[in-house]
Parts: sequence; C-alpha cells; structure tokens
Amino acid sequence: MRTVLLGPPGAGKGTQAKRLAEKYSMEHLSSGDIFRAEKASGSELGEQIAKRIDHGKFVPDPIVVEMMTRAIVEAGESFLLDGFPRTLAQARSLDESLATRSATLDLVILIEVADDEVVERIAGRRIAPESGCVYHVTFNPPKVEGVCDESGEALVHRADDCEEIIRQRLKTYHEQTQPVIDYYRNCEGLDMFSVTGTNKMPDDVTESIFAAMQQRI
Repeated sequence: MRTVLLGPPGAGKGTQAKRLAEKYSMEHLSSGDIFRAEKASGSELGEQIAKRIDHGKFVPDPIVVEMMTRAIVEAGESFLLDGFPRTLAQARSLDESLATRSATLDLVILIEVADDEVVERIAGRRIAPESGCVYHVTFNPPKVEGVCDESGEALVHRADDCEEIIRQRLKTYHEQTQPVIDYYRNCEGLDMFSVTGTNKMPDDVTESIFAAMQQRI
C-alpha cells in the first residue's frame, strides 16, 4: 500500500504514522526524521537543511525530492509518507517517480487541526534527543520534570518550537500545502479521506483513521 499522510505541523502525523505503519505493515518514511539525520551528520547539505528548519521554512523542493525519492526506492512497494509531499511540485515529482516504476499512490489521509491548537501543542513540546521520545508540558508531561522517562536524559525545547516560528510554519503550510490537498482531491482513481484532530486525543484520532481504513480494505 502506497500512502501519503498530510496535516499541519503539530497535527500528530508522526504518532499516527507509526501506528498506521505497524498495523498495515508499511515502511514509515518521515521527511522530518530524514532531514534531522542529515542535519546531525554535519554535512554541507545538513547545514543547508538546518538553516531552513531553524527559521521555520521548508527545505527547497529539489533537495526534498532527491532525498525522499531515494528513501522511497529503498522502501519497496509498501510505504507511508509522513511530511512529504508538502508542495504541488513535490506531489507531481512523486507521481512522476512512481510512474517510472509503473506505480501510483493508493491512499491519501489528511489530519485537520485548528491553527491555535497547533501553536499550543508545539510550543509546549519537549523532546529527548537520544531516545526520540516526545512529551508535552500539559498534555503528556514526563514523570520527572525535564527528564525523559525512558532514557533519563534531559529534555529540550527545540529552537523552532516558539510561537513566532510556529505561526510562520503554519502560514507556509497553508500557502504551499493546500494546493497539494486540492490536487489529490481531484486525482482520478486516488482514494482520499480526512479526519479531525482538533480537541481530540491521539487515541481518538487513531480510532477514526483505523475505522476509515477498515472500510477500504
């Protein structure tokens, strides 16, 4: 199954993608994880990516397409794309890449969340750099303040998780990703559905997605 998961930053795509990938045996390809790995490598490309991400901007299409196409080829026939495509050019490049393998997307899932809730979610997020665990100061606090439950490492508040940058990311999302949503809605033969994440806990969103998936399998 070749699937795309769309939604604004802070919509919980990472959480839902992991659950979907596990339940339906898909390779989870997160653009954020792939970019952060490149950023951590200290390469020249990683430095370019870091500058864009730290200022709340998207990574340029040519770089994104190159990195994600490589990951898709390595993943095989069943994958879940999380955070890609984010622009219309990326969506068309993805279609072209799949077409060279006589393949197409099967499904697009959209998680919709109100902007103010996105800001609240992301601004309160705290991350464990080594373990990758994610907490929230209000909704999912660690047992000991500022310390990861699993690894014991200090939690960090990422530089790009401040309100000013979050608002900029949302503005960019609406400008660049809405055309992608419209594009997929008008693609003949492509199945697409949306669920709301506003005022919902992650388990409730998962239940909604799984219920919609069950109707399609």
